[in-house]
Amino acid sequence: MAVLHPRRVAWEGARTFVSAANTDAYWWLSDTVGHHLGRMYQSRLSETRRRLQAATEAATEADAIYAEAGAWRARLDELLDAHPATASILAQLISETASRLP
Repeated sequence: MAVLHPRRVAWEGARTFVSAANTDAYWWLSDTVGHHLGRMYQSRLSETRRRLQAATEAATEADAIYAEAGAWRARLDELLDAHPATASILAQLISETASRLP
């Protein structure tokens, strides 16, 4: 079994979730996050999508992407600190979501 480093999983999760938030993969990810991580995380993903869609200028969009990735990394770090066993589920979510990205 591979060793999952929580900080790396959180970082990859943050990047993947933010990348998917403004694509068709969002709908699958939203349902899956709600099922495996809970409604709070599903709601946060919805908020991320709205903020990214509101950022229309290139500079504003880049700032929004960085801000959202940082927020997700912190959220996922906290989740993994509180529930280390979630790392394997999160790693599977990351892998599946990445395969669904354009």
